[in-house]
Amino acid sequence: MIRLLPKKIILLLSILILSVSCEQANHNGSAQNSSTANQKRTTLNLKRSNFQKTINGKKTNLFKLHNSNGIEVAITNYGARIVGILTPDKNGNFKDIVLGHDSLDGYLNGKDNYFGAIIGRFANRIAGGTFKLNGKTYHLPTNDGPNTLHGGPNGFDSRVWDAKKLNDQNLLLTYDSKDGEEGFPGNLKIQVLYTLRADNSLRIEYTAITNKETVVNFTNHSYFNLSGPGSGKITNDVLMINSDKFTPTDSTQIPTGEIKPVKGTPFDFTKPTAIGKRINEDNQQLKFAHGYDDNWILNKPKPGMLTFAAKVYNPNNGREIKVYTTEPGIQVYTGNYLDGSTTGIGGKYNYRSAFTLETQHYPDAPNHSKFPSTVLKPGNIFRSITEFYFTTRNANQQ
Repeated sequence: MIRLLPKKIILLLSILILSVSCEQANHNGSAQNSSTANQKRTTLNLKRSNFQKTINGKKTNLFKLHNSNGIEVAITNYGARIVGILTPDKNGNFKDIVLGHDSLDGYLNGKDNYFGAIIGRFANRIAGGTFKLNGKTYHLPTNDGPNTLHGGPNGFDSRVWDAKKLNDQNLLLTYDSKDGEEGFPGNLKIQVLYTLRADNSLRIEYTAITNKETVVNFTNHSYFNLSGPGSGKITNDVLMINSDKFTPTDSTQIPTGEIKPVKGTPFDFTKPTAIGKRINEDNQQLKFAHGYDDNWILNKPKPGMLTFAAKVYNPNNGREIKVYTTEPGIQVYTGNYLDGSTTGIGGKYNYRSAFTLETQHYPDAPNHSKFPSTVLKPGNIFRSITEFYFTTRNANQQ
């Protein structure tokens, strides 16, 4: 068997991913919406100099992607975070739709809620900060009561990634996570490719390799408010999730191992429903999280297919996000712990003023043999794709 060095694998993956992304971008170019010609163009009011620092010997910066329709995405290599996403409403008025800060200091010195970050090594929670792999028990630092959340207190969200802007539509970010970092085994090499395409979609492609068996689970933790950050509650937004089942949790939001149908519960979003319609019902799961912060099992013809996951629509301005993913689950969080103590772009971030659409494997999967496996072995390549489509529509459209 021929063994390729990790650097060679990463190089080959980069070339492959870029070629595929560019091919898709060219293919989608003919699908541009002609109505964008009359849109009122603007740009994200973010200064690169506000994001330029040196942290642990590595330089941070701000990068902008844009397409010919006026969509713009700003990303910093600190935590591989999405800082802003500029999209039009139904009248062609552009506005940023994600929560974030206008300088790196906001992320470093403020109350960090993982705004826009790439999460790893393991997104969501691991019970008690422990898991077994090949008969060995691994102990992780806990940062969410008794549990480990989003890779630990120094996860991928707080690391400076290496960044290379390939062109106006593609940004490649790479990070080498050392064996033992935050308690996880194996030297893990991960790369994330952000691609803003001509069809107004943002594609996030993750690839990773390891030299020792480990567990991985990645996601992007952007907080969305389709009226703009700091623009009030999102409870009137209409949510649909392509899921018939979810994974209930205990009081610390660790899955019990059960899989329950959503039918007849406040978790049934198989038909478009306002987020706030049932969010305050007398339901134990809702009480545990003070709203929605749960994992839905996505309906898929077969594992790993890129399929529709969810969509959210704002009836006032017509903005809509549609999500497609290869991941088996999606965690929807409704900003239940935002309390106004954080001020970012747009003002104070208050209770339920944003939602997340975190495509991922199930929480605490390493401790549940019946959940889809999150184990990555040497010689294998982890690959995951999530696409966010930014569209507009009228209330009478489906």
